[in-house]
Amino acid sequence: MIVVDSNVIAYLYLPGEFTSAAEALLERDPEWIAPALWRSELRNILTGYVRRELMTLEQAVAIQREAEALLAPGEADVDSGVVLGLAAQSGCTAYDCEFVALAKAFGISLITMDKALLSAFSDVAQPLIRPKPLKDLLLDPDARAEPPPAKRGRTAARRAPGTDA
Repeated sequence: MIVVDSNVIAYLYLPGEFTSAAEALLERDPEWIAPALWRSELRNILTGYVRRELMTLEQAVAIQREAEALLAPGEADVDSGVVLGLAAQSGCTAYDCEFVALAKAFGISLITMDKALLSAFSDVAQPLIRPKPLKDLLLDPDARAEPPPAKRGRTAARRAPGTDA
């Protein structure tokens, strides 16, 4: 079981640079949990895609519903006092600290690409993709990061409903 932030959830459903890493993560650890806040954050991300005409409203609704089906069993409440304390201590947003509070409450990792969370909460926050060492970047400037190794086997591709690929 792991806590995933809203961006990791979005990476799973919106094809892009981190999609394969999110798919590999789901394959490795399919029990994802998150505070209920993730729903509103994903809705906001999807709204941006619709407004920029990168997907239709119908596609956005379908993605939201699919994500809700995946995460509904793992939604958990967080203690407001803990969230506010983490936000005050770290300077991170209370929104982001909801995910941290949940990870700390369960004693599990938070998977994120949020640099502020990774820095402030290195005890629980882990990156979805680990950056390549500087020496590798100098040798290959196009190499940014390595996704974690995926299990061999079939990985279900999640694409925007109604699109090919």
